[in-house]
Amino acid sequence: MKTLGTLSLILSSLALGWTPTEQPPNMPLNSFVIPEGMEIKPWATTPMLYNPTNMDVDHLGRIWVTEGVNYRRYDERRPEGDRIVILEDTDKDGKADKSSVFWQDKELVSPLGIAVFDNVVMVSQPPNLLKLTDKNRDGKFSVADGDTREVLLTGFNGANHDHSLHSVTAGPDGKWVFNQGNTGAMFTDKSGITFKIGGPYDSGGQVADINKIAGEKSGDGFSYNSGAAFRINPDGTGAQIIGSGFRNSYEQITNSFGFVFQNDNDDPPACRVTHMLEYGNAGYFSRDGKRTWNADQRPGQDTPTAEWRQEDPGTMPSGDVYGGGSPTGVAFYENGVLGAKYAGTLLSCEPGRNVIFSYQPEMEGAGFKLARHDFVTTNPEKEYDGSDFVGGTKKPYDPNSGKEDIYQFRPSDVTIGADGAIYIADWTDSRVGGHDTLDDAASGVIYRIAPMGFKPRIPKFDLSTTEGAITALKSPAINVRWLGFNKLRNDGPKSYDAVVKLIDEKNAFVAARAIWLLPYLGEKGIAKISELMGNKNARIRLTAFRAVRRTDGKVDALPYAKKLALDESPAIRAEAALEMRYRSFEEAKDVLIAVAKGYDGKDRSYLESFGLGAGHNTEELWKALHAEMKPGEPKAWSDIFVRLTWRLMPEAAIAALAGRAGDTGIDETARRLAVDSIAFINARPAAEALISLAAEGSAVRDQAIWWLKNRHDGEWSSMDLGATLAEKGIIQETVTLVEAVVPGKPTEQKFSVAEVLALKGDAVKGEQLAGRCVMCHKFDELGIDYGPALKGFGQRQPPEIVARSIVDPSFDISHGFDGHSIELNDGKWIDGLVLSEGETITIRSTGGLTQQVPKDHIKSRNAMNRSLMLSADQMGLTAQDVADIVEWIKTY
Repeated sequence: MKTLGTLSLILSSLALGWTPTEQPPNMPLNSFVIPEGMEIKPWATTPMLYNPTNMDVDHLGRIWVTEGVNYRRYDERRPEGDRIVILEDTDKDGKADKSSVFWQDKELVSPLGIAVFDNVVMVSQPPNLLKLTDKNRDGKFSVADGDTREVLLTGFNGANHDHSLHSVTAGPDGKWVFNQGNTGAMFTDKSGITFKIGGPYDSGGQVADINKIAGEKSGDGFSYNSGAAFRINPDGTGAQIIGSGFRNSYEQITNSFGFVFQNDNDDPPACRVTHMLEYGNAGYFSRDGKRTWNADQRPGQDTPTAEWRQEDPGTMPSGDVYGGGSPTGVAFYENGVLGAKYAGTLLSCEPGRNVIFSYQPEMEGAGFKLARHDFVTTNPEKEYDGSDFVGGTKKPYDPNSGKEDIYQFRPSDVTIGADGAIYIADWTDSRVGGHDTLDDAASGVIYRIAPMGFKPRIPKFDLSTTEGAITALKSPAINVRWLGFNKLRNDGPKSYDAVVKLIDEKNAFVAARAIWLLPYLGEKGIAKISELMGNKNARIRLTAFRAVRRTDGKVDALPYAKKLALDESPAIRAEAALEMRYRSFEEAKDVLIAVAKGYDGKDRSYLESFGLGAGHNTEELWKALHAEMKPGEPKAWSDIFVRLTWRLMPEAAIAALAGRAGDTGIDETARRLAVDSIAFINARPAAEALISLAAEGSAVRDQAIWWLKNRHDGEWSSMDLGATLAEKGIIQETVTLVEAVVPGKPTEQKFSVAEVLALKGDAVKGEQLAGRCVMCHKFDELGIDYGPALKGFGQRQPPEIVARSIVDPSFDISHGFDGHSIELNDGKWIDGLVLSEGETITIRSTGGLTQQVPKDHIKSRNAMNRSLMLSADQMGLTAQDVADIVEWIKTY
């Protein structure tokens, strides 16, 4: 295994004006477990690149990388700014031999996204989505040489922050898709439509006050929570929000049938990989954008259910929720050198677990079944404990293990190359996310996975010809395909024959790419797409309908929707419903009623698609459904009609729902669902119904009281229910607020992290000592959601970070756990974690003490510059105690 020498490392970095203080780690390839018949090789290594945050492949097979040397260091490491580098294998021997800098600038501060479309380069650098055009195609961006820098869109929060603006990827419809984490945004597209994506999250680099805009409607008439995913035309017009309510979806991918997949993370053990329903809400924040998920966690709900609000109407299925982690880049393999076995494979990077997951998404109703497998990993034993693969410490060499070393595999991105191989960007740092890095070499690696003995071949094509455009459209690389699509669409009817021929391709994904072009190819194209609507293959029918939907109204989708609302495929019927979202009720009525009548009472993706398609017409639609379906007396409602009502949340159903909730003649589950249904109707009669159900003797009294307290402090706070609820004894009209002050940070520590790491820990004793942590942290069923979950945090971080978090918790505060100090008018102080904003502020303090503080009781409020957690000294822990706890967390 080659190791870079110190001299070459220093010489290569002198030109950068920055010298790493460490050498890059070795790359022991026998630490990797990969699919049978495949090989993994380092394609490019430091000093050709540093700290790769994202990458893309161009039509020449070059890999473009955004670097994050200044991640959380600002200009401490690299005052000249971060870089975009181009890596190239000029001699085609399967390894990059050329690295050139496309752009380095102080504007670049750990950018998290890059997309390359010929000589147009899209860079995700908050607050801007940048469009750089290399006019002279020399691979070096320079305005002085005539190159252009355009701010395509602006208004994205989170400079030098993980939860910010992520990469652009091309869709099969010719549009571009990107996303923003829950730091939020407010931007105006080139059509003049303003979008507001807010929520209760404090973030750095704010250009939009997301707390202020939370719950406000965007220019399209709907309100959205951060984070969110967007679809736009390449000129910045026609923006649509196609998903929202994420925490920090690092990247999304759209396959050639138009299905969008993403991953998302959180500090509690609830990371997920999900099929993103169009317009779907993941549920991380409340509907009004004022409350975090744990402010609304219902009695008995586990974290994954509560965090992604899986028992709330108006949220999409959460997909594969796999626990703790730190997911990053995604890709979808459709064609290439891996062979037909891997066609249709979704890949999701999980650096917190040293793995890239693979899925073969399987249609299940209107959604997908996602069965997870390890595609490539250095951690087959799944030891996410910080000691071996996760941490910076290596195991002693064992000559019988067959492994020469333990390597830090931290995949930050994965993509499919123009040669059909799989390329992986590795950040290599023992630290994952948060506010810091530990690798002072700032090293990075690009790996290639391909069949044994693979020899790379990049198809050459001339984009000025139809043949060349077809070759580009067939590319395994997603953004290269866009070049072919764009050319063929612009050529219109003269592309028809070549495009239609492609529909007969054996690879279904390649064939599907041709379908999206048909609406632009004249009368013959429209006739062909109408023909495909009747194809016996449901995926072809669905893709043909989606292709019409993406024409921005140039081809009216309504006649097709009316027919497809009766299709035998639930996915196609659900798509017909989604097309109704922005239409008037008169236009949408027949389609939505037909789709509702096709609901089986079980398919959550179908039901949510139906609700999303109803848009602002839910009240009228429910009344029409009631007249059409004739469900009878409320107690006799079918499960299908009950669920349709639950999803539509109509005010007209309140009386009937209240009757069901109070009817002891139906089972308890049905009664409780009726109460939940009432609680999601944002109207005063709903509150009055719950007040009645909270009366003494009511079978659902406790549940109704819980909802009244929750809604009074939340979405119903503007209804002024306080006096009525106090009169009924449901709440106290005057609440005595309890002072809760976190002790100040000690001026000095009694022992250091180094002293802790020098000691041998005892996991058994550590588990006993960890009992002191339940006042702030949760593990298994013990403790509270106040600080980061011990299991999730400990899985991702090396021992020195875990120890440092105990010894000095203020050194590094996890995302989403920033504290606030509230000074009351009576002189009391409350320190804690703000869970919701509104007329009252919900704040949780040490020990789980949760209080609702009226705004008129607050004299001042400030962000804390220290952790809410107590340090080891403050908890009376010794260095040995901390070593024991660290050892327990490693094996927990």
